[in-house]
Amino acid sequence: MSNRAKKKTLIVIPARFASTRFPAKLLADLNGKPVIQWVYEKALQTKADAVWIAADDQKIIDAVEAFGGRVVLTSTSHPSGTDRINEAINIIPDNSEFDLIINLQGDEPLISPDVVNQLIDMMRSSDNIKMGTVAVKSRRDEIENDPNRVKAVIAKNGKALYFTRAAAPFLREGGNDCGIFLHWGIYAYTRDTLAKIVTFPESDLEKCEKLEQLRALENGIEIYVLKTDHHTVGIDTPEDLEIVRKKQMSK
Repeated sequence: MSNRAKKKTLIVIPARFASTRFPAKLLADLNGKPVIQWVYEKALQTKADAVWIAADDQKIIDAVEAFGGRVVLTSTSHPSGTDRINEAINIIPDNSEFDLIINLQGDEPLISPDVVNQLIDMMRSSDNIKMGTVAVKSRRDEIENDPNRVKAVIAKNGKALYFTRAAAPFLREGGNDCGIFLHWGIYAYTRDTLAKIVTFPESDLEKCEKLEQLRALENGIEIYVLKTDHHTVGIDTPEDLEIVRKKQMSK
C-alpha cells in the first residue's frame, strides 16, 4: 500500500473564461445550471477530500459563489490548466494537507465520479506512480480525423507513449488495427510532480500540438493511463453543448 493513502486528495477545476471556439462556455446554461456547476457537483460526488475551482475572471467567480462553490481567482496569463492549478493550490486554505491533486476539466459535465475514484485509487496504489490520466477505447472512424479528439498511444505496461491530435496509431493499408484510444482531459499528479512540471518552460511538442501533457512526457515524467469503458462529451463548441443537453434530458 502506498504511503500516500495517509494524506488527502484535492480536485481543482481550472476555469478559463475565454475560449476561441465557444466564448464563456463554462457559464453557458445547461438545463438550468451553468456548465461549471455540473462539473463541480460531479466532483463533490467523488472520494476527493475537497473541491475548488481556479478561475481567471470575476464573472466565473460570481457564478460559482452564486451556487455555493469554492473558488479562487488566478492569473489570466497561464499557458495551461496545469499552471493555473499550481497557482491555485498555493492560495487554497490548508493546502499543505493535500499530496494528490486532480485536474478536472470545467467543460466535462458528463464526467463519471466512479472514473475519478478509479484514477485516485490507481495513483494511491503505488508510490512509483507520479502522474496519471484516463483514456477510453473508441471507434476509429469516429475520432481519428477529428483534431479536437485527442488520441492516447499506450504501452503494454500502461504508460503513455504519446498524445496527439493526429490519427494515431495510424492504420496502414494491410495493417492490423490495434485499436484507438480517446484521451480524457483529466490528470492526477502528486504534489511534488505538479510543482516540477510547472518549472519547465512550455515544450516544443506542447506548443506544436497545444497539449499540456506533452510537457511532462517531453521532460521524462511518466504518465500512467487508466483505461475505462465510460464515454463522456467535452464541450468545445455550441454543438457539443446541444449534444450534452440531449444526453442529460434522455436519462
